[in-house]
Amino acid sequence: MPPPSTGLSPAALAAGAAPKSARDPRIDLFRGLALVMIFINHVPGNPYEALTIRNLGFADAAEAFFLMSGIAAGLAYTPRFIARGRVRHGLWRAIASLWKRAWSLYVVQLLLSAVALAIFAAAFQITTEAAFLTKINMRQVFQNPTQSVIGIPLLTHQFGYVNILPAYSVLLICAPAAIMLGLRWPRLLLALSLLLWLLTGVFRLNLPNYPNPGGWFFNPFAWQAIFVCGLLVGLSQRQGYRFFPNSPALFWLSAAVLLGVLAWRYVPGLGRFLNLQMHHLREAGVPFNITSHDKTYLSAPRFVHILALGYFLSQLQTVTRLSAHALASPVRLIGRHGLLVFASGTVLALICQVAMMARPEAQWMPWVLPLVGTAALYGIAWIAETSRQVLAAPAEPAPVSLKAPTAEATP
Repeated sequence: MPPPSTGLSPAALAAGAAPKSARDPRIDLFRGLALVMIFINHVPGNPYEALTIRNLGFADAAEAFFLMSGIAAGLAYTPRFIARGRVRHGLWRAIASLWKRAWSLYVVQLLLSAVALAIFAAAFQITTEAAFLTKINMRQVFQNPTQSVIGIPLLTHQFGYVNILPAYSVLLICAPAAIMLGLRWPRLLLALSLLLWLLTGVFRLNLPNYPNPGGWFFNPFAWQAIFVCGLLVGLSQRQGYRFFPNSPALFWLSAAVLLGVLAWRYVPGLGRFLNLQMHHLREAGVPFNITSHDKTYLSAPRFVHILALGYFLSQLQTVTRLSAHALASPVRLIGRHGLLVFASGTVLALICQVAMMARPEAQWMPWVLPLVGTAALYGIAWIAETSRQVLAAPAEPAPVSLKAPTAEATP
């Protein structure tokens, strides 16, 4: 569990050094689970989709990914923005570390876009099926290459299943301002974040999707709300207090929300009734991001669901113990190498999609390919972890000879 409150205010904590704490195994575990579920959901039509988080309510693994990314960012980068850290290393170094990470995400996004194009173009060359040239928003590239080639590096033209990193990159660019505000006035940061989320739905704010109409599928103006909630969790935990306090009332409220969402989804007739009431509210003028299930604008049912789920799990001691168990180590390992695993999972998922589209009669593929891909993700994470340990290990000193120097060795 996060450390207990120190009794100091956020402003007072911001002036000192961040207390060091052990790595929370829940962060790696849930990020690893989110990455595995994203991979499985990116191979549509497989039976394992029924085991992912989206069957528990409205939110899916994408919301979990953004929440965990915000927590991880708060834990990793907060010490560099605290006053003592700024004096020692300078403010620019703190900002540059986040922007360097955002640049890495941008480069990976371009690489994934190029690989996605190559996979579907190769599939067309092999099968001559024209459908491969129109899948996952690739029609513009093959029918309108000039504008598309402009849009891809600008991040305005994004392919399906390859569109999470752009929003995450934008959020990391803005993260220094959010962290500095959150260190002094965390409640103000949350209020401004929620206000931006609300105004985004009211005025349909979004970044352009050139050359297509509309905006980004993962709208950063809306999805920043999940990221900021996670950032406040990591930021406060890194300073030694809890932004969202331990509260029996909040625990049971989150449990009630989770049960209510399950009933909304699965009790016959209830979902239709509640959706109709939301429709009436929307006609009465309530913003659509409160009265819909829209993913692009992070609708309120999805937002509330992931917050309730995150808070509920964070309060269970059983979850903390299971997260640290040896049997959970493969998933934690996947979570420790998030960007590498996400990029690898994206490529593997697209390859699986192409294989299943090319051979729809092969009924074994939906059962086998996701399992093979998940095992490959673990293997990739294991190789990365082993390489990191080898590089971090100190070099062994050269053996000292006990023999007297020979004449040839004398200078």
